Amino acid sequence: MEPLRVIEEIKAQRWYAAQITHLELVKGREAKFEEPDPPLSEKVSAWLVGMGVRRLYVHQARAIELARQGRHAVVATGTASGKSLCYLVPILEGVASNPGDCSLLLYPTKALAQDQLRKTRELLGGHPLTMNVYDGDTPLHQRADIRRSSQLIFSNPDMLHMALLPHHGDWRRFFSHLRYVVVDEVHTYRGVFGAHAANVFRRLRRICDFYGSAPTFICSSATIPNPGELANQLLGVNFEVVDEDGSPSGDKYFLLWNPRLGNPRPETLPTEDVGGDDEPKQRRGGSPYTDATRLLTFLIERGTRTIVFVRARAVAELVLRFAQQALESENPELAERIMSYRAGYLPRQRRKIEKALFDGELLGVVSTSALEMGVDIGGLEATVMTGYPGTIASVWQQAGRSGRTEEESLAVLIGQEDPLEQYILTHPEFLFASPSEKAVINPENPYILGGHLLCAAFEKPLEEKELDRFGQKARELLPLLVEEGYLKRLHAWHWAGEGYPPAEVQIRSIGDVYAIKLLKNAEELGTVDSSMVFFHVHPGAIYLHQGQTYIVRELDLTERIAWVEEIEADYYTEPTEDGAVRILRRLDERAAGRWRAFLGDVKVRERVTGFRRRRVFTQEVLDVTKLDLPPVEFETQGFWLTPGTGGDALGGEFDFLGSLHALEHCLIGVMPLFASCDRYDLGGVSSPFHEDVGAPVIAIYDAYPGGMGLVERGFEVLPLLLDAARETIGNCPCESGCPACVQSPRCGSNNEPLDKQGALALVELMRTVSPLSRA
Repeated sequence: MEPLRVIEEIKAQRWYAAQITHLELVKGREAKFEEPDPPLSEKVSAWLVGMGVRRLYVHQARAIELARQGRHAVVATGTASGKSLCYLVPILEGVASNPGDCSLLLYPTKALAQDQLRKTRELLGGHPLTMNVYDGDTPLHQRADIRRSSQLIFSNPDMLHMALLPHHGDWRRFFSHLRYVVVDEVHTYRGVFGAHAANVFRRLRRICDFYGSAPTFICSSATIPNPGELANQLLGVNFEVVDEDGSPSGDKYFLLWNPRLGNPRPETLPTEDVGGDDEPKQRRGGSPYTDATRLLTFLIERGTRTIVFVRARAVAELVLRFAQQALESENPELAERIMSYRAGYLPRQRRKIEKALFDGELLGVVSTSALEMGVDIGGLEATVMTGYPGTIASVWQQAGRSGRTEEESLAVLIGQEDPLEQYILTHPEFLFASPSEKAVINPENPYILGGHLLCAAFEKPLEEKELDRFGQKARELLPLLVEEGYLKRLHAWHWAGEGYPPAEVQIRSIGDVYAIKLLKNAEELGTVDSSMVFFHVHPGAIYLHQGQTYIVRELDLTERIAWVEEIEADYYTEPTEDGAVRILRRLDERAAGRWRAFLGDVKVRERVTGFRRRRVFTQEVLDVTKLDLPPVEFETQGFWLTPGTGGDALGGEFDFLGSLHALEHCLIGVMPLFASCDRYDLGGVSSPFHEDVGAPVIAIYDAYPGGMGLVERGFEVLPLLLDAARETIGNCPCESGCPACVQSPRCGSNNEPLDKQGALALVELMRTVSPLSRA
């Protein structure tokens, strides 16, 4: 592939209208090899040679040395850098010296654990290691044999929480001989899931202590700025960071692509058929999905092996269908060489697609994030990302799916109408010259920690000397749990309640949860927090699960069940909300120009007022539906901005409430630049007079009870946050505000009033007097 020639050919297409905003050459690197000290045994060396590995990369050698010494390591290198050898080699060496050694390999999803077991079996060939997956799908009649004989267990944190730890007596052999614990894709352990997982891992370590083992932890991560800090927070032990990537890579030409810049000229194309019939529609403006379809079709026609990432299965199927329609007229043989890939396929279907990609039988694939991690699909030449995938780490994970050899490759990031994505398109240095967002977790969130203290006491009495492992907040919660009758204090804290505590703690949710069930057979698809239930599964909502689209037919508030039905929809839904924030206590304060910024505990009252339906391809609003749902109240963390002396002096040419409102929206929109989160993980309110402050306020808060550490991170980088908001608003070419700068899809007042220029003047008041500094 010659990416520069391809780019020039793209520019010559009649549908190209200056959508490319930036071209970045990401230089490749040569391989750097190193021999571990001491060298590998002859047996392990022969095994590596058998799988085509004659020398180890520097990061592999370093990780192996650390593991041998019993030092915990987190390996943060790029896609396809051979991270699996960083733990497989120490595991094999350990078993060679002590055949009774056991290892636990944890992956964030069941599908990934299954894929990695298959890959490991292929890598190890005829090695006599006994290895199995142990998860919720493992047949009951096989479980006892797995517990008795397996040396390697592939699982996930959910199963560790629900089955292995509560029944540790059945796993005595395994825990007594546990040598290594592998935690893969550690960068995905953030937010609610990360906080839960951190407590599960603390429970694991105390069970290992009980059986006399002290396993070495080996983590793998995408390239994030704080892999050591995140691993330390998750596992509660000190990690060595291995981030010198010794694997080779070719030059990658990276395009940033803005559909908003495309000329709204009429064109009749099959890819515009978004109405559900077979008649092509006329294009009226730029669409990320239309441009992704055109790029896929163009690249396939010139023989470039391409992967297109989208966010939902329904979109994947639409892009595939439109691309096939475009190809069938002139290149019908090519239409059969592209497929879609997403979670929900049967394992044999996924294996078939993966093999066809690896062998070159397929030229293209349209995928959800199911292909972002783990599976080797060979050397694709181009990646098209339809929308920012949420974090810089995910950008590089997806971009890394092409150019997995030393050959040149192409990556395209197509931005959508969102303040975050528009900022990235106009600030390429954010992707290419800055560290990525910090992964943030809060293991001591009381709504999460309390449940895990009960699980720990259920597993074995919780002793005083163990409390430091769970943090200071544990000492505050234990008396409350005793008072409520869940625990009994003797020489230690004993479980005194009824039932099975792990079943009451959903590690991907927080607080009370609602079940999401299929209407046709009552199969449970998942759960959703009570604080977020009306946002995600209100009546009429489109709910995505493993890339599949469902519609919520009924929300049973009494039984706490959202009943859903599978649907093929070419639209998505956006909830609208209003809310109020009460300030409970101040924890910190900073100067913000003529304004002041505070961090503290707040009480939130939110109410979902309705929802909009938007067409996937065109973003057109189809209709607006009102809802009558009860409010949700919870305590969390927030930061708020309020004027100092003369701080609200904007002048009569601006709408003051509209200015506050517009800046609030933009601050929420750009927050994911600095913390790994989604805008739906945050909430906000703005008011020209707040009764708790006696002055105007813009308040931003974590949208989960107890807080996830997101606004604490925002408060920490407030100067950068304000700069990003100022540039997003100032650089947007719209006149009065749009979804790319100050409009919010969640706004319950239909984005009224908004004053874009007033928001720009307001943020200047927060910057001009002095740099932000601690009060």
